[in-house]
Amino acid sequence: MTYNEAKEYLKAASAKGSILGLERVVELLHLMGDPQEKVKVIHVAGTNGKGSFGAMMTSVLREAGYKTGGFSSPAITDITDSYRINGTEISHEKFTELIGWAAELCEKMDEKPTEFEIMAAAAYELFYREGCDIAVIECGMGGDTDATNVVNKPVLSVITNVQSDHCKFLGNTIAEIAAHKAGIIKEGCPVFFGGDDAEAFEVVSAKAREVGAPFRFMDYSDVSGVRFSLDGMEFDYKDKLYKVPLLGVYQLNNALNVIFCSEILTKKGYNIDYGDIRRGLAKTEWHGRFEMLRREPYVIFDGAHNPDGIRFASESIERYFGRKKVAMLIGVMADKDYRLYSEMLGNHAAKVFTVKPDNPRALDSASLAKVFSEKNISAESFDVLADGVKSAYEYAKSRNIPLIALGSLYMYREFNEVLRSL
Repeated sequence: MTYNEAKEYLKAASAKGSILGLERVVELLHLMGDPQEKVKVIHVAGTNGKGSFGAMMTSVLREAGYKTGGFSSPAITDITDSYRINGTEISHEKFTELIGWAAELCEKMDEKPTEFEIMAAAAYELFYREGCDIAVIECGMGGDTDATNVVNKPVLSVITNVQSDHCKFLGNTIAEIAAHKAGIIKEGCPVFFGGDDAEAFEVVSAKAREVGAPFRFMDYSDVSGVRFSLDGMEFDYKDKLYKVPLLGVYQLNNALNVIFCSEILTKKGYNIDYGDIRRGLAKTEWHGRFEMLRREPYVIFDGAHNPDGIRFASESIERYFGRKKVAMLIGVMADKDYRLYSEMLGNHAAKVFTVKPDNPRALDSASLAKVFSEKNISAESFDVLADGVKSAYEYAKSRNIPLIALGSLYMYREFNEVLRSL
C-alpha cells in the first residue's frame, strides 16, 4: 500500500460517517493484539481545548524525559499529524505501514470500521510499537461511545470543559453532553475537570463519586499577574512565573489545566518538576488556535467553530486589537449554530468574507454571508476558498487592518497554502 492508497482507504471508510458505539473498534483492537492494554494513557475529552491541552501536556512530559505519544483529530496540516511522537508528527512511510497493516485486519471483519475507528485503533498500536512511556489520547466526539474510549485503567482522565456542540449525537442540554463526556471516567482512576459550568460540574463530579475516581477541578485561587500580548501570555501560579507562546485568551485555562494535571501525575509517581512544566509550556507549538501566520498585515487563524469557541475568539480579538475593526474570513459546518455568529462578531468586523470548507458537512458560503448581511454587516461569499482568502487578504492589506480567519480546521491547510502564495 502506498501513502496515497492509505489515504484513499481511510477516505472510503469515512463514507460511513460517525457511528457511535465501541463494537467495531474493540474487535479491530483485539485483532491487533489489544495494544490499548499495553500503553499508559492520559485520556482527554471536552468540547473545546483538547488539542491545545494535549500539545502542552505532551511538551511538559517530553521535557520531563518521558517518550510521549499524541493522538488528535481532525488532522490540521496533513493526515499524519494526527499521530505525534514527542510532539513531532510521524513520517508518511510510518503512517503508510501502520494504516496498511490495519487495513488488512479491517478486511477480516464482517462490519468494517469507520475512518475514526481505524485511526484511533492505529494510534494505540503505534504508541505500543514506539515504546512510548505515556500517550495523550484525544476523544473525537463525546466520550462514552467514542472510539478512543477503550482503556480500562487510564493514568488520568481529563475533561477540559463541557459546552453545547454535536447536539445531534450528544444531546440538547449541558447535562446530557456532560454525561457522555463523563463516560471516560474509570473506576479508581483520577479525573480532572477544567470547565466552569455548574451543571456540567455536578454531572462529572457525581460520576467520579459513583466509580470512586479521585476528582480535581479548576481553581484560580493561586493564579495572578496574567498578561496577554501578541507574543503570547505570562502568568504566575503559586508565585512562580510561566510563559506560553500560544495566543488566545482561552489558552490560560488550557495552561492551568496542564499544571494541575502535572501535579496529579506527580502524586502518581511521575517525575515532573517546575522546570519541566515551565519549559514545556514555553516550548509548546500548536496550529490553528489563534495562530499568528503573518504580521504585516496581521493574519491570524483560529479554529473556533461552535458558539463558545466563537465567543472566546471574539474576546481574543478585543484583547489584542481593542476597538479596531478587522477583516474576517469564516467557513463553518452546517450543523453549527452559525446564526449566532453575526451577533457575536459584528462589533469587530469591517467586512466578512464567507467560504465553504472542503467537507461534505460544510455550510454553503452564501447562507453564511446572508446571516451577516441581515445584520447590516458587509459580507461577501465565495464558492472557491482560495478566491475568498485572496480577496480577504488584499482587503486587509490595503486598509492595514488584521485579517482573522475563523471556523473549521478543515480549511486550515488550504488557507495556509493560499496565504503563502500571496
